[in-house]
Amino acid sequence: MNFWEKVKKDLQAGFKDSMEVVKEGAAVVRKKTEELTDEGKRQYQVFDLKTKVQHEIAALGGKVHELSSKVKNPMLDSKVKAILARIKKIEAEITKLEGKRKTSKKTTKKTVKSKVKK
Repeated sequence: MNFWEKVKKDLQAGFKDSMEVVKEGAAVVRKKTEELTDEGKRQYQVFDLKTKVQHEIAALGGKVHELSSKVKNPMLDSKVKAILARIKKIEAEITKLEGKRKTSKKTTKKTVKSKVKK
């Protein structure tokens, strides 16, 4: 084998190795992009739910204020109880979504670290 053939063979081997590295890097980037997209969606959902809670709390305050002059204990009113139930339901959804966020962050760190070690 002459010098030129050896150089050509070495270049082809190096090209194949670098293509493998690029493919692995692209896979990591794609996975990270998907995770960040999911995280963005979760954050938007949490924001939306918090906005709904704020609206419900305002409605609750208005209803309690309205009933305070008419009823001795406005907390016993069925409409007030319904608003409180909606608030609790939304708060549970927020807690659930925020829990997913913490779990996904731990998974992301482990995945990236394992890919880097290879």
